[in-house]
Amino acid sequence: MVGTIVHQLTKDATVEELRAAGLGAYYTDHGVDVYPQAAAGYPFSASVLAAKGDPIANLQEDLAAEQKARATYEKLIDLCADSPEVIDPLKFLREREIVHFQRFGEALRGVQEKLAQRKFYMNGMNNQNSCGCDR
Repeated sequence: MVGTIVHQLTKDATVEELRAAGLGAYYTDHGVDVYPQAAAGYPFSASVLAAKGDPIANLQEDLAAEQKARATYEKLIDLCADSPEVIDPLKFLREREIVHFQRFGEALRGVQEKLAQRKFYMNGMNNQNSCGCDR
């Protein structure tokens, strides 16, 4: 959505306006198309996605990602203080990140509670030890 907002704001800009706004290099590489990259110009890479195969580690990563996104939206809102047509969608996105953070927190607590439960193993065999042999 942020890429779409940037596209909508720049689609009718002249090359001179883009250059004056510091977007000359971006325009050279991508025109006014949406190209996912960090504010510093680094292209999106799947290397930023963290998955460990461990539910607690993965949920902690999800929580951190939501907080980083929320903080980014807040900084974008600060930069667009005089543009309500830009700020309103950014506020919506920020609120969505807050809700996602809450849901991931609930999921993390659920996983932690499940892992903390005492485990009982029953095999249904009477008078047999754990290897299934009579003694």
